[in-house]
Amino acid sequence: MQTEIAIKVEHLSKTFTDQKAVDDISFTVKQGEVFGLLGPNGAGKTTILRMITTLLKPTDGKITIWGHNVKTESKLARSTFGLTGQYAAVDEDISARENLLIFSRLNGLSIKMSKLRTDELLKEFSLEKSADKSIKEFSGGMRRRLDLAISLITRPKIIFLDEPTTGLDPRTRTQMWDTIRALVKHGSTIFLTTQYLEEADNLADRVAVIDHGKLIKIGTPKDLKDETGESTLSLDIVNSKDIPHASAILQKELGSEPLLINNSIVIKFKKSEQAITVLSQLNNAKINITNLSVQQPSLDDVFMALTVGKN
Repeated sequence: MQTEIAIKVEHLSKTFTDQKAVDDISFTVKQGEVFGLLGPNGAGKTTILRMITTLLKPTDGKITIWGHNVKTESKLARSTFGLTGQYAAVDEDISARENLLIFSRLNGLSIKMSKLRTDELLKEFSLEKSADKSIKEFSGGMRRRLDLAISLITRPKIIFLDEPTTGLDPRTRTQMWDTIRALVKHGSTIFLTTQYLEEADNLADRVAVIDHGKLIKIGTPKDLKDETGESTLSLDIVNSKDIPHASAILQKELGSEPLLINNSIVIKFKKSEQAITVLSQLNNAKINITNLSVQQPSLDDVFMALTVGKN
């Protein structure tokens, strides 16, 4: 069964005066996946998000959401998604319940349905005990959960999350991750921008890395790490006399310069098969090793490799 395309972006560009903020970007987002958009500050992430969500008109290109052209069918396209921005769009002088009731009515729900949907969302986001407190009394995590709840009033098929855990402590951030995973489990498609690479690594099925308005790379976190990031092999040589021979074998097979720390050798490598081969060669050479460890590349490594120094 072929997976339906939720979002299709074709040759998208945006120019402000004489500056090209987004330069000929194309990608698709599949139904039911978490798609992460990564890039340094000023890379064009927010501009892309605003164009997809109909808040900004593209200079060139085409965007379709569930087959609806956002330029000619903007109302239909907007009816399929919810948007949670970087900062909570709530009224701090009233309660969570009152905020949800107001937004429910603004979204066209009847008084009866607004009350019902409000109760559902307060329970779903563990806000029942604080439902009638002023938003001013809410923690950062509670505010973010409320903002996300508001974006889900109409049960949208796509949820756009712009920096959803900015400013949250690690524990609350993890709770938000659990909430996002639960949304996906129940059929939502998530489009995520984030400054936390660990967040994308934990949540995203695929990520697109952009820099200076251009699409640099797209793929699963694992594929990007395997292709771009470098793993680190660290091992101790039992007999110090074997270090020169061991270093020569490692450098020849792994293609990088080994770092020597006392009797330890640390070296970078690309593919796991290389590590297996080189360990076999060390064994054949009768070189005894100990304290062997392999550190996998992180998405941070990939991000740095793809964006640092790019023009």
